[in-house]
Amino acid sequence: MLSLREPASAPTGMTFHQMLEKIRYEGAYPTRERAEDVTRAVLAALGRQLTGDERVDLAACLPTEAATVLTDEIPALKPLTGWAFVKDLSTRTGGTLATTRWDAGAVLSVVGQVAGPILLDRILAQLPSGYALLFGRAELTQSA
Repeated sequence: MLSLREPASAPTGMTFHQMLEKIRYEGAYPTRERAEDVTRAVLAALGRQLTGDERVDLAACLPTEAATVLTDEIPALKPLTGWAFVKDLSTRTGGTLATTRWDAGAVLSVVGQVAGPILLDRILAQLPSGYALLFGRAELTQSA
C-alpha cells in the first residue's frame, strides 16, 4: 500500500534541458532561452506557495536545476489563489495577465506530468482554489 508520504513517482530521469524543450513546445516559445526564463519565474512563484512534504516530494521529482529554483524561494505566510498567483507573477515579470496565465499553464502542466497524478493531487489539495487549471486539470468543486 502506498503511503501518502511516499513520492508519487520516482524521478523521471528527465534532464533540465529535456524539461525546457517540453515546456518550449507546450508554450510555443521561440527559443530555449525564453522557455528557461519563463520556467524559472513560474517555478520560483510556485516555490513561494508550496510547503511541507509536497514541496520536498516535488523537488525530488524535478531535475536538479528546476528543484533548486523551486526550493530557493521562501514560502509565503498565506498562499495565493490561482488567480492571485497569476497576477503576482505578472507583476513580478512585467507580463500581461494573459501571457502570464499562458506561461504558468505551459510550465505547470509539464511540472504536473513530471510529478505524476498522486503527487499532483496532494499539491492541489494543499493549494487554494484556482490551481488545477494551471496544471492542466479541470477545477472540481463540491456543491453546497
